[in-house]
Amino acid sequence: MSLNRNEKAAVIEGVSAQAAKSQTLAIAEYRGLTVESLNKLRVDARSKGVYLHVLKNTLARRAVAGTPFEVASESMVGPLIYGFSEDAVAAAKVIADFSKGNDKLVIKGGAYAGKALNPDGVKALAAIPSKEVLLSQIAGLLKSPVQRMAAVVAALAEKKGGGAEAAVPSEAPAAEAPAA
Repeated sequence: MSLNRNEKAAVIEGVSAQAAKSQTLAIAEYRGLTVESLNKLRVDARSKGVYLHVLKNTLARRAVAGTPFEVASESMVGPLIYGFSEDAVAAAKVIADFSKGNDKLVIKGGAYAGKALNPDGVKALAAIPSKEVLLSQIAGLLKSPVQRMAAVVAALAEKKGGGAEAAVPSEAPAAEAPAA
């Protein structure tokens, strides 16, 4: 089914808007995928915040013209699915993970930070942990020295005699008043 001029303009505008707020573009050839497999890929992409769309390559080229994703125009040949994501690794991760379990989805390239990525570049980008994982790793690193210091202080207090009881000062009995 062919799109008329206004429909094509609307598609270009929608994809351009998505590209403007995205950091990453991952491109894959989907030739031979069943509808069921493609739907699984779309559900997975949607759950991870990835805009996944099958586009005519000429429309895709026009939509990314003037954006940092224009460098990927050479990879836009054949039946392709385009994945845009605001998260730097989400689009690459969704497509790379799905291609591991399904040999019909072939990574063709992508773009990140104004640089074109070859298939190996997309896979390398996908291997980077997500933002949430990196933040939790940093929190764990920051927490580690504090935990070690607390363990050392507790060990010293226990060695000095009494552990937690030694840290709490005991009240001395009140001195008796002299008899008059």
